[in-house]
Amino acid sequence: MLKLTNVKKSFVEPSGNRLPILDISSYALSAGEQAVMIGRSGGGKSTLLHVIAGISRADSGSVEVDGLNLCRLPEAGCDRFRAEKMGYVFQTFNLMPGFTAYENVLLGMTFARGRKNAQRAIDLLDRVGLKSRRGHKPHQLSVGEQQRVAVARALANQPKLLLADEPTANVDPANQQTIVDLIRNTCRDENVALLMVTHAMEVAEQFDRVDQLSDINALATSESTADST
Repeated sequence: MLKLTNVKKSFVEPSGNRLPILDISSYALSAGEQAVMIGRSGGGKSTLLHVIAGISRADSGSVEVDGLNLCRLPEAGCDRFRAEKMGYVFQTFNLMPGFTAYENVLLGMTFARGRKNAQRAIDLLDRVGLKSRRGHKPHQLSVGEQQRVAVARALANQPKLLLADEPTANVDPANQQTIVDLIRNTCRDENVALLMVTHAMEVAEQFDRVDQLSDINALATSESTADST
């Protein structure tokens, strides 16, 4: 389902120098498999997800999702593929403030060839416990409820791969377990591969597969060494 080969990513600093972030020789995730990636804050976890999703393009290498190398697609093609094949749960939710919970989930469907499935949007919001709050806008929802909407939106198009970026980081402790369970159980029921990144060990410990970013990213290892000196 997911296969990374010789992936490198860097950013241009204000000075004009390039700052290397990722150097991953290989990483793979099977269809329906669930894995959590752990690492220090600022160590490149979010960048990794952005590269996998095609939000940020790799400098070199291959990023294959469902058999297609995203690095060979033009930007528009990559955006379309992401909308059809992947779901993304952001730690900052990224909900449209002027839209209701229901409309936010429907909006997530429109990017995939404009297809809308009103019943699936309703079913997903019911599943995440927002049956009575479908008509509420983000500012009328709690932080935990907003993240539940974000989860429903990410799953709207029945993706093959779900990427979750610190989904409990901005959620109060009482709702963290609920969010993790919602994501994992829905992915399991629909055979969606899941890659979640976090620095919270209480979240990582719930997964059978736990990967260390420093184990696959040569640059993470060197940065950790530099930080300790």
